[in-house]
Parts: sequence; structure tokens; C-alpha cells
Amino acid sequence: MTSLSHLAPPASAQPAPAEAAPPVQTFKIGYLRRAESGTAISRLALPAENNGEAGALAGLDDDNDTGEFLGQKFTFAPRRLKPGEDAAKALGDLAGQGVNFVVADLPAGVLLAAADSPAAAKMLIFNVGASDDVLRQEFCRANVVHVAPSRAMLADALAQYLIWKQWRKWFLVVGSHPEDKLWANDLKRAGARFGAKLVEERVFEDRGGARQSDSGVALIQKQIPAFTQGAPAYDILVAADESAVFADYLPYRTWDPRPVAGSAGLVPTSWDASNESWGAEQLQRRFERKFSRHMTALDMNAWTAARMIGEAASHGAAGDAGAMKAFFLSGDFALAAFKGQKLTLRDWDLQLRQPILLSDGRNVISVSPQEGFMHRFSELDTLGYDRPESQCRFK
Repeated sequence: MTSLSHLAPPASAQPAPAEAAPPVQTFKIGYLRRAESGTAISRLALPAENNGEAGALAGLDDDNDTGEFLGQKFTFAPRRLKPGEDAAKALGDLAGQGVNFVVADLPAGVLLAAADSPAAAKMLIFNVGASDDVLRQEFCRANVVHVAPSRAMLADALAQYLIWKQWRKWFLVVGSHPEDKLWANDLKRAGARFGAKLVEERVFEDRGGARQSDSGVALIQKQIPAFTQGAPAYDILVAADESAVFADYLPYRTWDPRPVAGSAGLVPTSWDASNESWGAEQLQRRFERKFSRHMTALDMNAWTAARMIGEAASHGAAGDAGAMKAFFLSGDFALAAFKGQKLTLRDWDLQLRQPILLSDGRNVISVSPQEGFMHRFSELDTLGYDRPESQCRFK
């Protein structure tokens, strides 16, 4: 029998064993949501059940698109607080699941309780829902990055445009709830800062009762003109109504034919569904295809937080909270977020620098900072508390 041994390939020609694929680096991102939903005068403005959470998911989709080429995977761990539930315990539950980074849509007091909990010591929390200035000032925390713009930033953005328009005489109407007064204080601060004159301030008392009824239109049509009658000459009515009690009733119903801004009319916001500049239409369409609704400001804040985490990971800086924070504060971090300028982080209060859109609910009317408002470092720092004004001493 003829031997076939001579047909065997030499040992050196044997196929090499396939190299093992490098392990995938997984980043688990938590999402901690407030227990209550927002309120609104119009049913069209009521928040969707997945408001904010959908934005985070859209951001994770973008992170995973990039991470696929880098051996990185981003997963989602959502948690909604129940009424009265301890935020610190909920954060501890997320930590037990291996979460180091948490996107948080929480009221200011609840956010502070979570940030001060033992579980948060090795976490980085991204505040996407609380605009309170105190969180960036005397109650700032070293483990909380503020993606949501502060009330001061929103007020400054609006004031710059009103001054640019030469609408300097303001008639301020303030709601009777504590958050309304906080918003009013920032509007007054911004007006004084940029040269507005407050001709009068009135308080609109929330007396309860149904906000809409069969006779509501006729009643409101009589009440609002009477309430706004007799004000000194003014250019614009500025409303401070975070509680959503009265501001949406003001446009087209004031005694004097004047525009409305603040909590209704021309509103400062981190995002608007009508924005289609700087490539934003692509993001809007992706979001709408996936979630069958428009993208809100809270969605955009959460998207931005998720993308910040993905950007840090792509630079090899997301192994732990300390490394991620160091990257954000380095000169290497800048996030493109469809707003015309890249976003960076302020080192004195961990607030994200960002342009603010001014919207009437159907179109973006303008974007602040406005032309002519100068700053020695970044015009974005004309919005909100600048370094010399900061009272933040990180805890």
C-alpha cells in the first residue's frame, strides 16, 4: 500500500489557533427617577411616562454604536422611586448591581440625600432634572455633575435676548409656590445684571380648584385681563410659574397687547422638539422613530449624560468615577450636542456649559448667549454663576 504521509502538511503549516477575542468592557448606567410626574395646564404638555428615560436609552444606543468597535458595551439599569421611598437605599440597590454612574432625575432635596449616601461615595451622579442654583452653590457636591442648566443660566439666556431686543421694561408676575419664587429671583437677578427695569411685580395666588372646566375658557378670558390691568408701561410680561398654574393662560389675554416670556410664551430651555439646526434633525428623527414622540428637554439632558459617559469611555477614562471626572475636567473633553457649540464642564461647580434655546413652543426663536455679551474665557460663562460669583465649596 502506498503511504500518504508525504501529503501531510509540515507542522509549521498547521493553521494557528484563533486568538481569543479581547473581553468586552461593560458599563452599567443607572437611571434614578423621581416618584411624581410633572403637571401642566394643557394636556398636550403632560410628560410621557418614559420622559427622560427615553433620552438616556437613545444616548446608550449611540454609545453602543461606537463601543462596538472599541470592545465596550453599555447597559441600562432604570429605577423609579416609589412615593416616600428612600433615595439613598435606591442608590445602594443600583450600586449592588455594579452601577458606578447614575443619571438622576430627582428634586433637589432628594438628589442631595442620594449624593450624600455611603453608596454614592464611589459613584458619579449626573443631575438631569434639578435646576436649583443651590445645588451648584452652597450645597454643591463633588460627585454630582450638573447636565441640566441652572435656573440662573435659563434666566440669563432669556434676559440677554430681551435686552438685545431692547425690551427693557419688565412686568413680572410670580406664582405663589416656593419654586416660582426661586425662578422669579433668578429672573430679577438676570434683569439687574443685563440692564432691565422691573416696573412692577405681582403675585398670582394659586387658590386650587380645577384648571380646566366647561366654563374655564370664558372665566379665564375675564380673569387674566383684569389681573394684568393697570400695570405701568412695560415692554414684556415675564412670568415665573414653575408650578404650571397660570402662565400658559397669559399669552393673548393680557390687558395690554404685550408679549409674554419666562414660563410661557418665549421660554428658555435646554432643548426643543423644533430644533433642526447643527444636525439636530438627525437626532430628532432617530428619537421619534424609536419612541413615537418628540424629544423633550429632559430627554436631551439624559441623552447628554449618557453621551458624556460614552465619550469618557472611548478615551479610556471611564473605569471609575474618579477617572471619569478627571477626564471631564481636562482639556480633552468636549461634547458635540447639536447646539452649535461643544459642551464643556465648569471646574468650579461641575455645571455643563451649554447654549440655551429660546422657544415659543413651535420654533427656536433664538439661542443664547447673544452676540455682544462678552467673556474673557467663554461666552457660555455669561450664563449662570461665573467663577468669581461661585459659592461652591465641594463637600
